Order: sequence, then C-alpha cells, then structure tokens
Amino acid sequence: MNNESIYGLTFDQLVAWLAERGHKKSRASQVWDWLYRKRVTEFSEMTDVNKDCLQLLADHFVIHSLSEHLRQESVDGTIKFLFRLKDGNLIETVLMRHKFGLSVCVTTQVGCNIGCSFCASGLIKKSRDLSSGEIVEQLMMVQHHLDSADKGELVSHIVVMGIGEPFDNFENLVDFILTVKDQKGLAIAARHITVSTSGLADKIYDFTDADLRVNLAISLHAPNDELRTRIMKINKAIPIEKLMKAIDYYLDKTNRRITFEYIMLKDVNDQREHALELAELIGERRPLVNVNLIPYNPVDEHSQYQRPERSTVSAFYDTLKKQSVSCSVRLEHGVDIDAACGQLRSKQIKAEAVSN
Repeated sequence: MNNESIYGLTFDQLVAWLAERGHKKSRASQVWDWLYRKRVTEFSEMTDVNKDCLQLLADHFVIHSLSEHLRQESVDGTIKFLFRLKDGNLIETVLMRHKFGLSVCVTTQVGCNIGCSFCASGLIKKSRDLSSGEIVEQLMMVQHHLDSADKGELVSHIVVMGIGEPFDNFENLVDFILTVKDQKGLAIAARHITVSTSGLADKIYDFTDADLRVNLAISLHAPNDELRTRIMKINKAIPIEKLMKAIDYYLDKTNRRITFEYIMLKDVNDQREHALELAELIGERRPLVNVNLIPYNPVDEHSQYQRPERSTVSAFYDTLKKQSVSCSVRLEHGVDIDAACGQLRSKQIKAEAVSN
C-alpha cells in the first residue's frame, strides 16, 4: 500500500480533489469534520459520507501512514514518540505539558543537513523531506493518543522545532500550517504556532510574504560570525549580517515579535562579553525581540560541549536584562528521558544497526 496520507491535503486541496471527481464542496466538509473534529482512524467510520466517495478516498489515501515504534514518558508528563514512516525511517515527535496547555513539537525532515556541531538531530544526515501529510499526522497521532485516555484533552500549541530545518521543506511546512489552523478542523490559533529556523534568509522573506501570522524563532546561538560559524556551519553561507537583514524585513512588514533561541554551551558562548555583544546585535530591535536561553542538553557524540552552571545562566540572563533585552530561560521538559532533539532516534538507529 503506497497511498499517501489524506492529511497531506489542505481543505482547499481536498475540495478541489473531490470536485475533479464529481463531488460537491459539502462532501469535503463532511470528510474534513470526520478527520479533524471527530478524529476517526478509518474511512469506514465516516458514516454519513456517500459510499462511493469513501471508496474513492480509500483507493487513493490512507489515514495513517505512521506507526508508533517507541514511546518514552517523563515524570513531568512529557512524552517523546518515535514514529516509523512507511519507508522505514524513524522520526521524533514530543508532547509537552505546560500551564497554558498541551504543546506538540513536530519534525519536518528525516535527518538534518544544517550541521550544528552541538545538535543530535544532525548526527544522521537528511535523507528526505517529510510530506505535509506526515507532518500533520504526527500531530494527529499525538491527539489520538490523548483521545484514547478519554480526558477531553486537546493539543493547543505547536512548535515546529523537531528534526530538520523547516524552511528547507517550505511548501510542505506552509500546507501543514494551513491545515492545522483551519477553523473547520483543529483550529489551532496562529499565535499558538511557532516555527523555528536556523536562519535561511531567503525563506524568511518568503515566510514573511506568506502572511501566515504564526510566530517565528531564529536559532541564533552566538552573537558574532566567528563564533556562530564555529558552532553552526550554515553561518558561513548565511552570515549574521545577511540574516539580520531578512529579520528586519520580517519585523518591518509584520510588526510581530520574534524569538532568538540561544543554546548555552559551557565556556563557549555563555560569558558576560557574549551577552553584551548579543545585546548590541539586537540593538534597536529590542521592542520586538525576546531571547530564549536554553541550557544545553549534553549529547554523547558531542562531548566537547557541556551544560553551563546555573549561576552562569543566571548571570547571562541578568546581563541581558540590564541591557533592556527581553529574555527568558526555557522551562525544561523530559530531563529524565532522551531530552535532546534527535537523541532518541539516533540511539534507536544505532541499536537496530547493532542487532542486525
């Protein structure tokens, strides 16, 4: 069975697909409701949909193309899912519990080519992009897991920060966002969706022009080119000046706040001079910028990097605050499981290689 996931169609695409085959828009609305409001897992459960339409859908699509391969649950309620794709590849998806609701972190690629020297996601190079359906289905698999507990819990927030570079899979990313935002379906509020990029400047312009009205986060991690190039090879192709021009375009056109993500690496980028340089880089953008400080989650393969002391993180935070820079320290989730993005997948692939 090589049929694609029906989750890969936005509502407008579903309307058009069915219309080409003689079905009215109302039929698409019925199917959409069954998929995202009633959240069925088989086409046969769509009891008020015309049988010919159901057969047509079943002949061309599947509802589930992912299967749960492994699940890790933390004492804090965080759940990390390892899903197997129909081609056998593994991806990670994470459910996190916050005071403000339930957040899901989704993956956009199988592997990653960005090459950040501290990241577990890049331990295995990119083999392909995920389809929009495979990205949507991660969210639906998590929601179906919540539905099975019958507590009425709904995913309320999405972060596109899993394995891969979202802007390197731009069209499928946009279709994913359009699908999960749709008011007739999951109706996830745009302000509750955040996309993170390592800084693909050209795509930041495209993202701005697409006017999706979701949040943007930039994985910055260093305040100057020398240091950023050392830990993030993408900076050699897209230096900070070029990145900041794209960010300025975004800020000027949208007037939306942006987040700079800053993973803190012990004795690498966590000193007072780095905080002062970061504040200078932000400059007049201060009113629309928040810095999210992220103490490093150690990865065995990147033993050259360590987690800074709490006092160092606090001092860095205080320095930014004294420079009138809005900042926060990320609340950590799943510290008792494989917390780093891509870590569980990497370990599982290695384990399977050994067993074979």
